[in-house]
Amino acid sequence: MATKNRTEVTEFVLLGLSSRPEMQPVIFGIVLAMYLVAVMGNALLVTVACSDPKLQTPMYFLLSQLSFIDIFLTTITVPQMLVHTLSVNRTISYNCCMTQLFFFMAVGSMEGHLLAAMAYDRYVAICDPLRYSVIVSHRLCLRITLTSWVIVSLNSLLYSVLVTHLTFCGNQVTHFFCDITPLLQLSCTRPVANEMLIFTEGVAVVVSPFFFILGSYAHIGIAIARMRSVVALRKALSTCSSHILVVLLLYGSVIRMYLRPSSSYDLDQDRQVAIFYTVVTPMLNPLIYSLRNQEVQGALQRLFRKHWVSRNFQPGSQANREWQHIS
Repeated sequence: MATKNRTEVTEFVLLGLSSRPEMQPVIFGIVLAMYLVAVMGNALLVTVACSDPKLQTPMYFLLSQLSFIDIFLTTITVPQMLVHTLSVNRTISYNCCMTQLFFFMAVGSMEGHLLAAMAYDRYVAICDPLRYSVIVSHRLCLRITLTSWVIVSLNSLLYSVLVTHLTFCGNQVTHFFCDITPLLQLSCTRPVANEMLIFTEGVAVVVSPFFFILGSYAHIGIAIARMRSVVALRKALSTCSSHILVVLLLYGSVIRMYLRPSSSYDLDQDRQVAIFYTVVTPMLNPLIYSLRNQEVQGALQRLFRKHWVSRNFQPGSQANREWQHIS
């Protein structure tokens, strides 16, 4: 197999989360439930952020983009995993695998960039509130979003191209989707260039937003420590708490997965961690922002109230007839 080149590997076999047949229906049910909650929760948050006039601010524009990313991220991997869970054939073509790798790395990296932009928004709102409307604008957020997409797309393209030049000595991927780590493990030779890229350029693109977030919150922490008003202190902490929790959920799993030496890779544990940041975190993000944010809660109530009124008090509806009878 060591003499075979990559063109002879026309498809990969995704081994999934578990090789135990009796666990497949359980895995299918749990992952499907989490996937549906993640998609519906994030779709609802996008709808609220885009439709409610009170949420037409840069912060909620970035939040809607984060929810869109979460929908995209789960949809790249989970539907295919669900099909494979209850199927005997778990193959994916070589081209589809490389395409999935590209989109997963681009979208996954984009989430960190959006969290960094949200941290900057919070920094300006707390440390320089009088100039917030001048510094942070919709135009700036749109420019940051588009620039970030260009950066993560080029980064992901570079990774994908390097993977296509690897020589594979097998086609069984110990994962439920095509990710960089299990593909590197299939390489016949030690992919030194790829590993160096992960720890150099990968750190710059993926981890630099995390350091930017840490820097922003260091300044925020100093500003909060100087606050003498209890009300202002509570408002600042309430503003930042949801974002901090989302950052910890994302980067805790990302650092565990990718930023460590290849000698410490454990593919069985990695695919379990992967389900956390591909399904669990996108499912929790809208819950965190809706449960801990009164503005989002108010917008959700207005949305449901508007939907209920338009549905039940339209001409000819039972509720409308009863209301007219009472009147």
